[in-house]
Amino acid sequence: MIELRHLRYFIAVAEELHFRRAAERLHIAQPGLSQQVQALEEQLGVQLLERSRRRVQLTFAGTTLLEEGRRVLALLERAEALTGLAGRGEVGHLTIGVIRSATYKILPNILREYKHRYPKVKLVVRDMVSAVQIECLRRGEIEVGIVRAPVTTEGLVATTLGQDQVAIVMPDRHPLAKVKKVSLRALANEPLIIWPAAPRPSWADNMIAMCRHAGFEPQIAQEASEPATALSLVSAGLGLTLVPESLTALAWKGVVFRCVPDPAYTTQLLLVHRDEGVSETLGRFLDVASDITLSHRK
Repeated sequence: MIELRHLRYFIAVAEELHFRRAAERLHIAQPGLSQQVQALEEQLGVQLLERSRRRVQLTFAGTTLLEEGRRVLALLERAEALTGLAGRGEVGHLTIGVIRSATYKILPNILREYKHRYPKVKLVVRDMVSAVQIECLRRGEIEVGIVRAPVTTEGLVATTLGQDQVAIVMPDRHPLAKVKKVSLRALANEPLIIWPAAPRPSWADNMIAMCRHAGFEPQIAQEASEPATALSLVSAGLGLTLVPESLTALAWKGVVFRCVPDPAYTTQLLLVHRDEGVSETLGRFLDVASDITLSHRK
């Protein structure tokens, strides 16, 4: 097998077609370079160079080795560069699970900054509810998840990304729409649309728990699969619903949002990942998420 140094020596001579200039380029002695090229010819059993006092020329075999040798060196240089990038978490892929309500506020900022810093990393973003994310994290199907508390994170690392007030969504013609500050207790006699219907536990259970904390049992009129469906049902006048404040960024025709002023009704957004085997790529993502979170708190 050809040694890498012999290949580099030969390519230098083949490109310069002059042993002295090639030796100067390689910073080695000319006699040593000549001996190394001869050793390569003996190893391969072919003549690579035609030598005379006036000039050096490539044989057909030499031309072939020059072309293929350049490809080999280019592949090695690429491998070295990619290995360095991978070791620094600047190349590779990262699979992220996200709840839909996170996509309206903090997630775009995190993804935008991460792609700016690490454009060679391929991001795969999977839309899934919190409970499914936890299962996928435990099975290793995703590397990091953005979930909404409360959720069982035993054996996982959970970091708070942000905190949302809870907002009541109602038809724009509803009597409560004229009120700027609406307490959760005002929903005691209102039909409630909960979401998602499955899987559970989910935001739907949060809604029920908050109503009970406010002192009443919710009157569940409908169950929706996702927030967009819930908002459509509200717009149609089938009931009211509760959403994290971040969803108020949605401009939804026929509904109004009213944040609940009571600080007791808040919800946390969590960044969750496995404790063991944090890759360099994931580590860089966690750093970006931390930076974005801190900037939002200022």
